[in-house]
Amino acid sequence: MKVYRLSRTQKIPLSLEDAWSYFSSPKNLQEITPNHLKFKILTDISEDKMYSGQIINYIVTPLLNIPMRWTTEIKHVEEGVYFVDEQRFGPYALWHHKHFFKAVDGGVELMDIVDYALPLGPLGRFAHWLFVRRQLESIFSYRFQKLEQMFGTI
Repeated sequence: MKVYRLSRTQKIPLSLEDAWSYFSSPKNLQEITPNHLKFKILTDISEDKMYSGQIINYIVTPLLNIPMRWTTEIKHVEEGVYFVDEQRFGPYALWHHKHFFKAVDGGVELMDIVDYALPLGPLGRFAHWLFVRRQLESIFSYRFQKLEQMFGTI
């Protein structure tokens, strides 16, 4: 299985506490996801903060307007420092997404590191080359721009 990595770093003018408050609430994920993915959280999220062991179910439409179910688990949370989500069921053979937070002059540095793999061996590698890599980069670029619009930049 070929494992790929996508990483992004961004600095925004929020305090560490405010950034953690925003990003650690699963309710805010839809706001920073491109509309064309038709992202919808199915799980009733009554709590504002995520926690280790939390299971979240989504519907996402990444390809050919075909909705797909996606289930992730929040595996690790160290408040104000990082959290990790992993796919339990969904379109990837592997999805391990680490989110790091660090106070810097003028705000906070956000770092995302996603390790992922596609199913179907050679066919999955071809799909990655053909469109998956570009689609993921586009999603994270959208988030980068959206966060700049919402919070500004350092």
